[in-house]
Amino acid sequence: MSNNTSDGKAWKLFNSVHPYFPAESRNVHLGLCTEGFNPFGSFAAPYSCWPVILTVYNLPPGMCIWPEFMFLSTVILDPSSPGWNIDVCLRLLIDELTQLWSSGALTYDISRKQNFLMRAALMWTINDFPTYGMLSGWSTHGKLACPYCMENNKAFTLANRGKASFFDCHRRFLPLNHRYRKNRKDFFVGRVEKDVASPRLSSEELHDVVSEYGDIVFDLQSGKQKFPGFGLTHNWVKRSIFWELLYWKTNLLRHNLDVMHIEKNMFENIFNTIMDVKGKTKDNIKATLDIALYCNRKNMKLVYDESGVAKPRVSFVLEKNAQLLVYKWLKSLHYLDGHASNISRLVNIEDCRLYGMKSHDCHVFMQILIPLAFCDLLPKGIWDALMEISHFFRDICSSKLNVDHIERCRTLAAERGVATIPQLVLGSFLLLCKKESPPSIWSLGTLTGLSEILR
Repeated sequence: MSNNTSDGKAWKLFNSVHPYFPAESRNVHLGLCTEGFNPFGSFAAPYSCWPVILTVYNLPPGMCIWPEFMFLSTVILDPSSPGWNIDVCLRLLIDELTQLWSSGALTYDISRKQNFLMRAALMWTINDFPTYGMLSGWSTHGKLACPYCMENNKAFTLANRGKASFFDCHRRFLPLNHRYRKNRKDFFVGRVEKDVASPRLSSEELHDVVSEYGDIVFDLQSGKQKFPGFGLTHNWVKRSIFWELLYWKTNLLRHNLDVMHIEKNMFENIFNTIMDVKGKTKDNIKATLDIALYCNRKNMKLVYDESGVAKPRVSFVLEKNAQLLVYKWLKSLHYLDGHASNISRLVNIEDCRLYGMKSHDCHVFMQILIPLAFCDLLPKGIWDALMEISHFFRDICSSKLNVDHIERCRTLAAERGVATIPQLVLGSFLLLCKKESPPSIWSLGTLTGLSEILR
């Protein structure tokens, strides 16, 4: 059972590499969180506010998120996002963190009535996927957006949607004798997977790679500066300022993704596709055209008749009357005070849509409501997959992470023919839909986000 960050592998590895740091129990482990938002609301003029918050992990888990123990170190204000120039705004913070690690700060311990030399170390950052690129220096856009596979992935651009897709990139992680590797029909048509998973760079190796790139001059034109080979052999846009921390190259986890963002993305992809929300569903005309190019799914070809072009009906999309039942059920829901917001106010039955869903609303819906909403409306195999996804997020969002549950997920992943837990979560929905899902649903933000949760 794991109920604290100190139980994780990253924490233990850091203490073993720097044994003198945990020798003083009063030394501080820190985490950095940042996120941009418009302080004037979504309907106001564009403006960007980026609070940079430090969290102390020496406290009990429940106290780490108390406002009085979270330090607002920097506030970045600008009409637009700081982008790559965020390093300029973090300069003073990095200098202070470097000083706290190298020479420490003389601090008074009121419980022991004595002074001591306190040191501090930044363990990792926590943010969403676009901010991941801003802080790490590896651009999270395009076909090389995955910060782990880097240039060794098989992403491609969809012919009709024009977006990068990671469809059928997972088979290389399977055992060499796995039956899916020779399957020419259910994945990328005609492809036999012979490649193996690319080796993952260690922190020290990654530091050596980053050190080869020169400095970026941060100014109004810095966003247009690119290293040779960008987008072809690498996606580096800068050498992140965090590498200046002497211990950063020894950290096992440097940048983490916020699970609430990932959960919101998962919910929107699943719900909008099942409910066939216009403009939001991943199962649209362009996706169907892409399926005809890359997949052998005859039951998902466009239907041409006198009225025009129509999408074929697939098993994971509800009929109109079933959609109305779901929205009417959501409209009638009531919750205990403090459990969730009033989701019924976000339901528009006439438009058959949900409006104004916040991250916590998606969190509640994903873990509690999705299995209930679709239990009698979807085929059993698809509903079972949704149950697995719901239980997965419920496990990792619990105050205590049960290691046995994680191992059970890994075992189930092997039985399903997928290599990792993230592929199991999204793959559960895809594979149990008889592989009818469009390639566009394999978005990097969701796949990489799920990978980051458990690293």
